[in-house]
Amino acid sequence: MSKRLLILEDGTVFEGEAIGANLDVTGELVFSTGMTGYQESITDQSYNGQILTFTYPLIGNYGVNRDDYESIKPTCKAVVVREAARRPSNWRMQISLDEFLTAKNIPGIAGVDTRAITRIVREHGTMKASMVLARDEVSHQLSQLQATVLPINQVQTSSTATPYPSPNTGRNVVVVDFGLKHSILRELSKRHCNLTVVPYNTTAQEILDMDPDGVMLTNGPGDPTDVPEAIEMIQGIQGKVPVFGICLGHQLFSLANGAKTYKMKFGHRGFNHAVKNLTTGRIDFTSQNHGYAVDSENLPEDLEITHIEINDQSVEGLRHRRYPAFTVQFHPDAAPGPHDASYLFDDFMTLIDDFKK
Repeated sequence: MSKRLLILEDGTVFEGEAIGANLDVTGELVFSTGMTGYQESITDQSYNGQILTFTYPLIGNYGVNRDDYESIKPTCKAVVVREAARRPSNWRMQISLDEFLTAKNIPGIAGVDTRAITRIVREHGTMKASMVLARDEVSHQLSQLQATVLPINQVQTSSTATPYPSPNTGRNVVVVDFGLKHSILRELSKRHCNLTVVPYNTTAQEILDMDPDGVMLTNGPGDPTDVPEAIEMIQGIQGKVPVFGICLGHQLFSLANGAKTYKMKFGHRGFNHAVKNLTTGRIDFTSQNHGYAVDSENLPEDLEITHIEINDQSVEGLRHRRYPAFTVQFHPDAAPGPHDASYLFDDFMTLIDDFKK
């Protein structure tokens, strides 16, 4: 097995074994605390352009199957693990993690101290990193890394290019794809929604012309301020149709209503984040994957905070005081993670039905 290096922007270098595809990449280094669900995480478009470090020490032990894709073409840059399972086994397994990464053209590194990597990111924040084969001078690779400007078009490269249907019989819901997880479509389909998935830059008028009963704003990667088209679209549909936003959709909805967002030091990525519902007092454990958050300071009067994160008190949910619209920062669809908050999809159905009355 060939050697591979993980070079951090601050000059720290980790040497390990190469897994997956044979290529050099540069991206934003982040970590996820999930103990399972590596397939769902790798195929989550919210990791577009990022080098994903798993804190759980053994990854790949149940292989990769056909059921747990959150997208067909993953866009994360690379994967970092402490130990890659050598003999995966599961009755649903089709291929190993190494075979999957190779097929999807994603490089990886194993045999590195993921605890040390996580501590660096927690202390210094997310940073650029390069994953390269151990062949060139590290000083040259580091200077190239530090000079690299990361792209800001992650939503554009994650979203569908053309609209497509997911037919059913029931409420007509337009799903605006900023980099959606398939689990969102599954949850809406369970509730007999007739879905039309549209690109991130679809206009408000194009959406309203579809005469939807509701609009879903999905998750996605990157900085919400890099998607001005979506902000304008949200301003054009709110008040005319019920809206439910998740993750990036939550942030975009906030910006559309005059709130501000900020980049978090190292974000929330994992499946054990405790969130409190301020209306009911209920605490849910949630699946999360985001590097930006809504600023609670000087929040516009039209927006009411409905959920907060227990650990850092960050905004996790909002409701519009005048329009039929609410959003959450976490993933009620889970996949992977706890399903504590799946009731929010039922709340969306109720919002749609009440708006029709």
